[in-house]
Amino acid sequence: MATLPQMDKTAFSVASLRDQPDEKAYWLSKTPRERLQAVELTRQVVCGYQPASARLQRFFEVAQPEAD
Repeated sequence: MATLPQMDKTAFSVASLRDQPDEKAYWLSKTPRERLQAVELTRQVVCGYQPASARLQRFFEVAQPEAD
């Protein structure tokens, strides 16, 4: 089972809602690969991704011969 990365609790800052966000500059500083990894991690967290259940499920049906 894949584990989620640990959260760095020292990376938070407090700001006013009136301040201009610097998220665009942050994401532009990342490589396309890092951006895609972040999107995938967000998708897994939001959708409740479970690698064990991500595969197609198979089922078997027992066929009984018909009686004459």
